[in-house]
Amino acid sequence: MVAVARPRHQSRRKRLLDVFERERYLAPILIAPAIVFIAVLVGGPLLLSLYMSLTDATASLSGKFVGLDNFSNAWSDPNFRRALRNTVLFTLVSQAIVLVCAGLIAHALTRPIRGKWILRLLILLPWAAPVPLSTIGWLWIYDSLFSVVNWTLIHDILPGPGHLYLYKLVNAATPWTIEPFNPPQWLGDPTLALGAIITVHAWRIIPFAVVIFLAGLASIPAEVDDAAKVDGAVGLKKFWYVTLPLQLPIATVALLFGIVFTATDMSVVYILTQGGPFNSTHMLTTLSYLVGIRAGNLGEGAAISLYLLPVLVLVAILMLRFARKVEVS
Repeated sequence: MVAVARPRHQSRRKRLLDVFERERYLAPILIAPAIVFIAVLVGGPLLLSLYMSLTDATASLSGKFVGLDNFSNAWSDPNFRRALRNTVLFTLVSQAIVLVCAGLIAHALTRPIRGKWILRLLILLPWAAPVPLSTIGWLWIYDSLFSVVNWTLIHDILPGPGHLYLYKLVNAATPWTIEPFNPPQWLGDPTLALGAIITVHAWRIIPFAVVIFLAGLASIPAEVDDAAKVDGAVGLKKFWYVTLPLQLPIATVALLFGIVFTATDMSVVYILTQGGPFNSTHMLTTLSYLVGIRAGNLGEGAAISLYLLPVLVLVAILMLRFARKVEVS
């Protein structure tokens, strides 16, 4: 046999490729584009907003240094405190709805059902549809004049002769009188408007959580189900002692993403109510847009938008640590 000597440049190229195939070098190379993307598109605006929150910037991206005055001024504003309360309520209630509904839907979709792919497609549509388009559809559903919900209430659920009538206790002298039924003004009442916003946002996020739950259920080995059946764990007992502990890490990830998406969401609130009626449904995102962009107070708007940053960072750290603790090896 005759040994064929490789050219020197080919041997160098092979050694270079061997170096790049090692995990300690390959992993940083593969993750570097994502780090650059986050640093440019997230880190840059974050640093700029931190700088602007400490200045009195108005029409330009620079201003006089004012320290923490923007944060203290925002805290003294009752609209800000209401927006902060709305943001917390909006996040907690919507995520509770999302987790319960997504868990039930995901478990139902794991069963052998005819036409399961059609059900999965319909469930994914709210997440796949453009946010403005789907929210405008809900805006028509909640419309004060053309609401299909109010029409259904009047004509199908609570029918009456010509118009719907309800009995109302006026006073002791005239105990019961009949008055025409006024359909709910879904976006004109502060409580109903907040409930409408929560409903629409939960409807949008549920498909995302369903996909995560389905991935978690698919990762459970079949041997676990077989062992549970042998031990007599069926129904709720199987869910509580077998499925739920295995689903906790993936549910934590779904909850973490849901909290971040909800607390930083602006589109649903802005399209449905724009913070109304009477500033009663503002979130921190819409209020910061109103103050910073519409009113031109860039410094105070940046300060309002940054109020939830430390809270979200703390929530992310705690939930990731919890997910690591409950992770099943």
